[in-house]
Amino acid sequence: MTALLALLVAAGAGYVATTWRCRSPWPLARTTAWVAGLAAAAVAVAGPGAAHADLHAHMAAHLLLGMVAPVLLVLAAPVTLALRALPPPAARRLSRVLRSAPARWATDPLVAVPVNAAGLWLLYGTGLHTAVAHRPALATLVWLHLLVSGYLAAAAVLAVDPAPHRRPVAVRALALAGGAAAHDVLAKVLYAYPPAGTAGAEEGARLMYDGGTVVTLVTAALLWRRWYVSREAVRAAAQPA
Repeated sequence: MTALLALLVAAGAGYVATTWRCRSPWPLARTTAWVAGLAAAAVAVAGPGAAHADLHAHMAAHLLLGMVAPVLLVLAAPVTLALRALPPPAARRLSRVLRSAPARWATDPLVAVPVNAAGLWLLYGTGLHTAVAHRPALATLVWLHLLVSGYLAAAAVLAVDPAPHRRPVAVRALALAGGAAAHDVLAKVLYAYPPAGTAGAEEGARLMYDGGTVVTLVTAALLWRRWYVSREAVRAAAQPA
C-alpha cells in the first residue's frame, strides 16, 4: 500500500502546484474537493478497512475508495485545471488525447459504468477477494482499479471536465441507475453468499447496499443540478438583450 499512498501524495502535490500555474484564479472549492478525495482514498487503503477478513470494515473502505473519493476527485475538475495551466502546445496535445478513440471509450458512461460494476462482481463474485487477502501486490492493484474505474464512471456520468463526445444527460442518468442496480444486487448476493473466511458479512453487505444508495443519490443530485444550471444558462443566453 506504500506505493499507492505515495501516488496519492504525489497527486495532491501535483494538483496544488498546478493551481499556482493556472492562468486564471482557481476555485478553492475544487482544490478542497481534490484534497478531500485523496484523503478519503488514503483512509481507505491505510485504515482498518484494508483488511479483507472483516467484510464490514472492508466495505467501509470500499465505499470510500470506489465511490466517495471518485466523486470528490471528479468535482475537482483536474482536466480543466490542466488545460488552463499547461502551455498552449501542451494543452493542444491534451485536447487531441481527449478527442481520441480510447479516451472516447473510457469516458463513455455506457462503457465506464458497466466496467466499474463488472470489476466489483469479479472481485466479490469469484475467489479474487480471498486471494487478495494474502497477496499485498495484488491488493494494491485491486485498490488502484477500484479508484480509477470509480473515477472514470463518476466522470462519465457527471461530465464536469470537457468531454468532446459527451452523452446526453438522460443517457448518463440511465447509466447511473444501471450501475446502482448492479451494485445493489451484488450487495444482496454477498448477504446471502458471503466470501469464504470473512467475518461481519451481513453487516458488510448492508453497509454496501445502504452506503452505495446514499452515494448514488448524491451523484444523481449533482447530475440534476448541473443539468438545471446548464439549462438556465442556455435560456438566459437566448433572451433578447
